[in-house]
Amino acid sequence: MRLRTPAPATIIALVALVFSTTGLADAARHAVVSAIDGHPISTRPTAGGVLLLGSDRRFPASAIPTVKNAARVDGHTAEQLAGSCPPQTVDLQTWCLDTAPYPLTNAEAGQNNYIFAAKACEAEGGWLPSAGELIGAADRVKLESTIHDSPLTATVDQDPTRGLKDEREMSSTLVTTEAGSAAAGSEGVSEGATGNPRQGQANPVPLPANPLPESLQYVTVYDNGQKGGFAGSEPVSAPEKFRCAFNKTPGALQKPES
Repeated sequence: MRLRTPAPATIIALVALVFSTTGLADAARHAVVSAIDGHPISTRPTAGGVLLLGSDRRFPASAIPTVKNAARVDGHTAEQLAGSCPPQTVDLQTWCLDTAPYPLTNAEAGQNNYIFAAKACEAEGGWLPSAGELIGAADRVKLESTIHDSPLTATVDQDPTRGLKDEREMSSTLVTTEAGSAAAGSEGVSEGATGNPRQGQANPVPLPANPLPESLQYVTVYDNGQKGGFAGSEPVSAPEKFRCAFNKTPGALQKPES
């Protein structure tokens, strides 16, 4: 009969058990064997070696690699990793807001209703800010305002040859001026739509769609002496000045050209 040689792990376990009865378990673990299957055993990290846990069942501090330059991660500073605002925007801590209203081309003049504004901001990688966001930014951003507001802190008409007008800005906040679901618009009923014959439904009566109802309106905001204020609401179909908001981006990525 061929006798099998006990595995190294079995030898370690048996000897450690004997030494543990005499209070020498830690010594046994270090002294019984110096290698397992050719891999050196040590409390210090070695190439291809087996690392022993300390008496507290944790890796020793010397085995934990240190960071040579904690000020950078993959060559980037903490500020770069945290992100920054795109050009021509104001840094509002966790987000960014355009310093000036969206620049319309001659062809776009008068088309800047709610849908246009929402799509334009999305195309730039941002969003149309809410009334709360605009009011919160009033002390940092020169919002549109009345002709008697300070031009140092607000955008105010100052050229009499072009007319002096109180101005306001569109927000993404919506309200309705009527009751009922129809106050928020309707897709109508298309020509050719039919009821479910299996349920005995009659064909619906065609109705025109109303995607931009007068009753659905966006809230407007103005600077109001850097305090921010509500300037009434306008139908979503009405054109108005607006600006876009953005998230911070690593490396201050350039906004796409309009």
